Parts: sequence; C-alpha cells; structure tokens
Amino acid sequence: MAGTRSSTRQASVNGSSPPSSQSNATSTPGRAGSKRKSEASPGSNAKRGKKQAEKKQMTIEDTMPDKDEEDAMEDVKTTEAKSSEPKEGPGMDEGGIDELDPKGGTDTTRAEETNIEKATAEQNVEPSREQAHGEKAKEKDDKAAVNGKTSKMDDTGKIESKDTDVDKETGVKATDDNAVEESSQREASTPSSILEKGIIYFFFKGRVGIDDPSNVDELARSFIVLRPMPHGAKLGDGPIGDAGNNRLLALPKKVLPVSPRDRFMVFVEAANSSIEDIKKNHLTSSDYATKTAGTRHTPSATPVAEGVYAITTTGRETHLAYILTIPSKLSEVQRDVGLSERGSFVTSVKNPQYAGPANTNLPEGPGYPQDLLDEFRSLRWMPLQPKFLNYENCQVLLIGSGTEDLSKATDQQEGDEKANKDTALEEIEKLEHEDEVRVEHLKGNDSVFEDLDLSSKEYSKIPTTW
Repeated sequence: MAGTRSSTRQASVNGSSPPSSQSNATSTPGRAGSKRKSEASPGSNAKRGKKQAEKKQMTIEDTMPDKDEEDAMEDVKTTEAKSSEPKEGPGMDEGGIDELDPKGGTDTTRAEETNIEKATAEQNVEPSREQAHGEKAKEKDDKAAVNGKTSKMDDTGKIESKDTDVDKETGVKATDDNAVEESSQREASTPSSILEKGIIYFFFKGRVGIDDPSNVDELARSFIVLRPMPHGAKLGDGPIGDAGNNRLLALPKKVLPVSPRDRFMVFVEAANSSIEDIKKNHLTSSDYATKTAGTRHTPSATPVAEGVYAITTTGRETHLAYILTIPSKLSEVQRDVGLSERGSFVTSVKNPQYAGPANTNLPEGPGYPQDLLDEFRSLRWMPLQPKFLNYENCQVLLIGSGTEDLSKATDQQEGDEKANKDTALEEIEKLEHEDEVRVEHLKGNDSVFEDLDLSSKEYSKIPTTW
C-alpha cells in the first residue's frame, strides 16, 4: 500500500457541584481485502450558542499573551488580525494542575475540596441565555444535514441518525461521496465502553513569521481536530463527508503529554463546526499591521498526522485512545510533538464553576446548560463525556499513559462481555484497518488534504524532518 503501514501491523500489547460561576472558565486489523463486519448510526449534537449571537468568537490565542509582541506593546492589529501567540506561564510547565488526581479527579476527597477557594459567585444564569442556546441549537441542526441525512446525539453523548435509507440485506445505510457507512450489524458488535469514535488529525502552527519551524521551540501551539462518527459506523472508500459536527482542540503546551507526570490542558476552540469554518477561522495564515514592526505574518497550520480515535470508559476513568494511519512511518517530527503509532490519554473535564490556575482561565466559560453542570455534583473534575466537547471553551485535562499499549484504555466492561460484543481495542483496530485501506485508495499521506479540502499550495505537506 503506497503511503500506509501494512495492514498486518499489530499492537505492542503486554507490555467536584460547587457554588461558583461559569465565568472562569479504534478485533486486530484484518488483512486488506479480508471480510469485515457490516456496520449503524451518525450524527452531531447541536451547538448551543451564546446570548449575543453576533458577537465574534474569540480564539484561545486571543486570550493569551504573545511572546513576540512583548517588544511591540503599541502594535495595532488590522481587521484581518486573528490571534497572537501564547506565552507559556510557569504553571503550564507543570501542567498547571499539580493539585489534580492522576485519575481525572474522581478520588478527590470532600475534605480536600472544601479547602479550595471558591470563585466569584455568579450562579444566576440570565433567563434569556437558554433561549439563545435554543436558537443556536436549531442553526447547528440545520448545518448537520449532510448527504440528505440529519443526526442527533442521545443523552449519553453518542450520535444517533434519523436517516432511514437502509439496505435491508446488509443493514448498511447509503451515503454519497462519504466514506462513513452505517450498519446495524456494526452497531450491535460495538461495545458500550466506546463513548465516541471517529477520525483524528494533528496540526501545529509556527510562531509569527516562521512558516517552516525547525524545532518545537519555534511552534506557537498545536491543534487536534476530532471528526466524530456514528457509534456503529465503519469506513468505506473516499473522503470523509462533512457532518458539521467537527471540533478543534487547542493545545497551548505545543506537545502532547507522554508520561503520567505530564498533565496538559486543552481547550475546545471550535465545536460543532464545519471543516470550512475551522480552516477559515483557525488554520489559515493571516497578516496584520503593527506600528513598530510593520506587517506581521501568522503562518497556516501544518498537518502532522491522521488516524482513528475513540473516547472510552473503563468505569472509573475515561480515555482518548488513537492509532495513526498517516504518516506510514513516524519521523522525528511526530515523535518530538509526543505522537506514537498508537497512544492514549486519561481525560478529565473541568468544572467551570471552580477557578483554575490564572494562566489557564478563559474570558468566558463553556456555557454548559444546568443539567450538565449538575453532573459535576461537588467535583472540580470528572471523567470526560463527549457531550461536553460540544461547547466552546470546554477545558479538558490530558494525562499521558507512558506506553503504546492500549489495553488499559480499552478494558472490556462486564456487560459487553456478556453480550458477546467486540472489545474496544478490537473495534479501534478494525476502524484503523478500514482507514488504512481508504487512505491507500485515495492519495496516501496526501489524503489529509482531500479529507479536509486543504490546498497544497497554502498548507505544507506532512513533514518528516524539521
């Protein structure tokens, strides 16, 4: 297969609700061409907006100081300016969350939490905010109609489809120009421990004026793009259709956590967005004028890797597990930013009603509705549920696993075993094999450009060396 790893590659296996405000805030891969199970249901959750729908959404970069701008305090951005580079604070060097429990905060005792200084009270949500959320939700529902289908998300955060165009013999739903195929048979075999699965992309962006970074120090920040698929879906041939449910996560630390001691915060910078919106508002290059330094140039983002992912639960924790498909062979660039052929992170979502470290606070909270806030009870952190990622400014903690072994992140639940379902690892590996075949039939490593409709003239190809 040109540009992909052998499909016979195997895994190396053995190896708290406080009274503060919101304002602070992928079975083993089969052989190519081998028979695969058929598969069932997509969708996207409606994004809920803010009260003032016309207000321009600030990016994460807008909220953090730019190291390069320290020498140009009088710089004036033009209307084309999008963001400035972040300046790392000392807290971020330690993950900015030394007080957190490595298991996502679920073992934090009540005694410890009572010692936490409460943030400024702002419990009463404006009555009109829910109405604004409803209007935004309808708008997102309209945007989620792709290939004649609409979708929704159930109470658990899994995506369901309203489409009824199903082949009665195979159970597969028809799609047009979309590699995502739904199947009732795949739905039946997919374990409940997989809360969400889909395609994952990794990007980084150089500092102002640096189009081709030569090392990690020349990066401004890194990004993760998540493209959720229906719980029972499989991958066929072709590019991934845009369901309008994409998410962009910003990683100010520039690199991913590797060891359990690495605890890095990520922010949802765009939720329930189309790929076009993400490209236009977050990944493209831009220029802006300053009084002291003239015109400054912010480079476009560079794709680093593509693969499949799953957000899984082991009962006590949740994990973000991934297996890379592109590039076919990892180089120093991927290794330097913390990527492996396969990896996972323990994931926890922050309660926006608690104040966090000063250098991790955002101007606005994620705007969760009351029912999501109630799920935190009195916890500062709780295991991540995918539905929280549908709100911009959601803050998630990633803790490194220190191994490429995904067994800890994919432990089979008792109910799934009794129901004779696949393990989470089998489903992820099955999805990775399908993605490997799909990529081979497209353009190998360059299939990222076709998936995301990126221009090879504006965006650099996946780098193999600095």
